Amino acid sequence: MNGRGLIHDWNVAEFETLAWGRHVELNDETLRDGLQSPSVTDPPVAAKIRLLHLMHELGIHSADVGLPAAGPRAVADVTRLCEEIRDSKLALEPNCAARTVVGDVEPVVRIAQRTGVAVEVCAFIGSSPIRRFAEDWTLDRMLQTAEESITFCVREGLPVMFVTEDTTRADAETLKALYGNAIGWGARRICLSDTVGHATPSGVRALLRYVKREIVDPSGVRVKIDWHGHRDRGLGLANALAAIEAGADRIHATAMGIGERVGNVEMDLLLVNLALAGVHDADLSLLSEYCELVARECEVPLPQNYPVIGADAFRTATGVHAAAIIKAQAKGADWLADRVYSGVPASLVGRRQVIEVGPMSGISNVRYWLADRGYDPDDTELCERIFNRAKEVDHTLSEDEVVRIVEQVLQSAG
Repeated sequence: MNGRGLIHDWNVAEFETLAWGRHVELNDETLRDGLQSPSVTDPPVAAKIRLLHLMHELGIHSADVGLPAAGPRAVADVTRLCEEIRDSKLALEPNCAARTVVGDVEPVVRIAQRTGVAVEVCAFIGSSPIRRFAEDWTLDRMLQTAEESITFCVREGLPVMFVTEDTTRADAETLKALYGNAIGWGARRICLSDTVGHATPSGVRALLRYVKREIVDPSGVRVKIDWHGHRDRGLGLANALAAIEAGADRIHATAMGIGERVGNVEMDLLLVNLALAGVHDADLSLLSEYCELVARECEVPLPQNYPVIGADAFRTATGVHAAAIIKAQAKGADWLADRVYSGVPASLVGRRQVIEVGPMSGISNVRYWLADRGYDPDDTELCERIFNRAKEVDHTLSEDEVVRIVEQVLQSAG
């Protein structure tokens, strides 16, 4: 069953495809911006290596593997990660962040030379008036340091992405000067950053279109545009989709959205949305492992109600919801059962719909629970005992609680 006609999709009512539904590259920032969260633990290199392999399997195109200027441990980890990408032939292009200071860029160059891997340098500098005022920066000084770092990378044969921090609060003339000159010095990728989560989707579209129309296109050079967003206003994912719609070539994100302050765009949710739009075809069955690895090794709680990956994402104890899923399954339609009460099919990420028993359950929940575990769903006494207990408590019954009732009934019957 393909479900044709069963879901009317207003998302595409006015378009042949979703406005943002086009192929883009994805850059995973978990191992750099993600680790800048003040609450995370920097995981051991073995966990980072496993994460690289998961990124590869999930169809992620590139990864920021660290900030070598942070110190010896960062240099050692970044070196090992570049070696792993090289030796395992992962389809994952590494990049490293560095301030537009030659001293920050030099460790990246040394790692690239040592490993033979062309590490992209993400050279960043603040750009907004408020940042410039706080730092006592002049535009001339900013251009000077940017030129020194970019030309150094180009001479050493490394690709350069020029990044302006706080792009969404910077004025047009400053951006034109910074990006325009960076392109002239050899940067072939530029990154627009919503560093403090200031932007709204309309602001993202306006900024992207301005940069493309007034800076990139007039340069006459093939330059790709990246979008790096934060979610301080809760708009990270929406802004990322707006950036795709407006023409961004690559989107930055992290596992579970971890990162500075409240974090970044959620890579897992971005992958799911692109898959649902039909523009990302990698197998997402490893998405749970990807998030659980980061949650465990970085010591970041994975909320039960986290979309798609959380324990409750495909779990219900509500009678009306459960009844609809059960009726869909009774029609022999797994496709229908996976979507009737779910905007994301559980099967997309290697999971299944789960029906449990609680205060808001109907008797169908109980019968389903029993049948799903090999018990007789038509045992009237068993169903009534579980159902009545569910109505007495203030929570969804745990597996152990229901099993105890089952055992008591079966023992008394035996």
